[in-house]
Amino acid sequence: VVASDIHGSLFYTNQLIELFKLEEADKLILLGDLYYHGPRNPLPKDYNPMEVCKILNEYKDKILCVKGNCDAEVDEMISEFKFSGNLILRINNQMFFFTHGHHYNIDNKPSAVDVCVYGHFHTGFIKEEDNMIFVNSGSITLPKNNTPHSYLTIDEEYICLKDLSGDIIDKIKY
Repeated sequence: VVASDIHGSLFYTNQLIELFKLEEADKLILLGDLYYHGPRNPLPKDYNPMEVCKILNEYKDKILCVKGNCDAEVDEMISEFKFSGNLILRINNQMFFFTHGHHYNIDNKPSAVDVCVYGHFHTGFIKEEDNMIFVNSGSITLPKNNTPHSYLTIDEEYICLKDLSGDIIDKIKY
């Protein structure tokens, strides 16, 4: 399961953890902006960054995390899991690049990868361009541009963009 832009919402963190369990996923990949809501965003539902941190820390052995533009040094200090600049993972012989999205994205492509997965823009989508797949998880908490609250699943064949009911919004075979 891949999610981005929690922005301190206890309500949506609890939903994310329930989805993580329902999906029976091995890992929870977080694409940044975990606790702080950011100056351009409204306060999210049930804003409680410290409780969000406590819940995420319970899953520290399952979490891979990249640092977002709203994540600060203090966020790393209270978290019992590591924040990386970016993650590169080989999944079924494809190179996946996981990032927050404020540096690398469809407009500023990373090199030597097959799939670029990011958040930041709070708008979920899946697109192919220049022989690369670009996937935005959207925001679990604060979606923009009339898109639903969303997250991703990645299995042996497909990347799926899903809403909080688990319904597939879009998918691609990679």
